[in-house]
Amino acid sequence: MAKDNDPNRLSPIALRMKEDLQLSGKSERTQESYIRMLRKFTEFLTREPDSATENDLRNYLLHIKNLRQWSNSTINVAYCSLKFFFSKTCPRDWLTLKKLKVQPELKLPTVLTINEVQILLKLIEKPAMLCFFTTVYSLGLRLQEALNLQVSDIDSKRMLVHIHRGKGARDRLVPLPMSTLVALRLYYATHRNPTWIFPSESKDHTKAPTAEVPMSESSVQGCIKKLISQLGWEKRRISTHTLRHCYATHLLEAGVNLRLIQKYLGHAYLNTTMIYLHVTTVGEEAAIIMINLIMKRKS
Repeated sequence: MAKDNDPNRLSPIALRMKEDLQLSGKSERTQESYIRMLRKFTEFLTREPDSATENDLRNYLLHIKNLRQWSNSTINVAYCSLKFFFSKTCPRDWLTLKKLKVQPELKLPTVLTINEVQILLKLIEKPAMLCFFTTVYSLGLRLQEALNLQVSDIDSKRMLVHIHRGKGARDRLVPLPMSTLVALRLYYATHRNPTWIFPSESKDHTKAPTAEVPMSESSVQGCIKKLISQLGWEKRRISTHTLRHCYATHLLEAGVNLRLIQKYLGHAYLNTTMIYLHVTTVGEEAAIIMINLIMKRKS
C-alpha cells in the first residue's frame, strides 16, 4: 500500500508541503503524519486546502474535537500539521492558529519485566528478527533507528553504537553490550551486506547481501503482532517501541543515573525521560517504611 506522502499520489499543494517539511528538517515519520492530517482536512473540505477560509479551519477543528472526539494527542498532530501548512506552505495570518490549546495526555508506557522480554525473544524463530528485536531492546532504539543501522555505526573497539539518524537529527552514542555484539556478528555473517546491518531480504530471502535498502517496517510490525498474539498479550498495548520503554525502565531499576538514560535514549529534555519514574516501583518499599517511621506517633 502506498504511503500518504508518496509523490505519485500527492496533489501539487501537498507535494509543496512535503518539500517544505523536508527543507525544515522534519523526520520522515513526521512528514508522513503531517501529510496524512492534511489529507484528512482536504477530505473534510472536499477541495484543496489552499482554498480554505479561517472559518473552514475553525469548523474542522471543532469537528475533530467535538464530533469525531479525537484524542488530545491526535488533535495535536492535526493542529501542528495545519499550523505548519498555513504558516509555511500557504501562509495565513489567522487568529485561530494561535488560539488552539491542547491539553497534553500523560499516558504511562507499557513495560514488560526482564523475564517477559526474554520470553518474547525466545519465541522468535527467524534469525533476522531475533537479532533485530534483541538489538532494539539492548540498545534502547526507536524502530527507524534500528532499521537504519549501518555497518559503520558499530564501534566494537570502544563497544559503542553511533546513532546517526535519531529523532530530531540528534546523534548519540549508545553502549554496546558484548552479548549484542556477538548476536550482531553471527547474524551479519549470514549476509555480509556492505552497508546495512538489517538489509531487505526480498521475498525469496536471497537478496540480503546486495540489498540497497534495509528491511521493511511492515515486516517488523508483522512479526511483533504475531508474537503478541501467540502470547495472548493483545490487550497490553505492546509494540516494537515497548522494548525501548523496557530498556529505559530496566536501566533505571538497576540504578543507572537518569541523566545517562536520557543520553542513551536521545531525549532532548530530562522531563521526557522522567516518565519512567512513574512505571517502576523499585525503592518504594523502603520509602513506605521510612514514611511509617516518620509518621509514627507514640501512644
